[in-house]
Amino acid sequence: MTITLRRTQPVDANALPAIERSAAALFRTDPSLAWLADTPVTDARQHLHAIETQDIWVAELPEGVLAGFLSAEQVDNQLHIQELSVSQHFQGQGIGRKLLLAAIEYSRERELDGLTLTTFRDLPWNAPFYQRWGFETLSPNETSPRLLAILRKEIDHGLPEERRCAMWLRLL
Repeated sequence: MTITLRRTQPVDANALPAIERSAAALFRTDPSLAWLADTPVTDARQHLHAIETQDIWVAELPEGVLAGFLSAEQVDNQLHIQELSVSQHFQGQGIGRKLLLAAIEYSRERELDGLTLTTFRDLPWNAPFYQRWGFETLSPNETSPRLLAILRKEIDHGLPEERRCAMWLRLL
């Protein structure tokens, strides 16, 4: 399968909620997190705003179908990955890896210190996936106030605190 990675364009905003919804269906495999598959996703208007103000890449198939996206925001001298979503039909085909590597390369080209994210410690497509690419789990003492605030917001949203973590990939 040929996949093209490119920066997201405004016309893509309408396709991103469906990708996000499809990707979230994977949470149904964990009974305690199955509820996440039914929570509201970012709407097209919010995605459009993010396309205009943040760094977002899409994975596109030759026929123009979007299979996944990675949304990130530069904070200080780091790129913070807010979301990596791949439609359920295309999961397990290396699309998430390609999107992540594009974000890493982008960060290297801009000489950023590294990349950050928050995720689940124990889901195979979360922390273990990022660890394969060099991300390290941060202890509470190593976690910046910015990442602690993100984790707190996620926990307030209902995510289980003991399963969440912040991660960091040092580039410099």
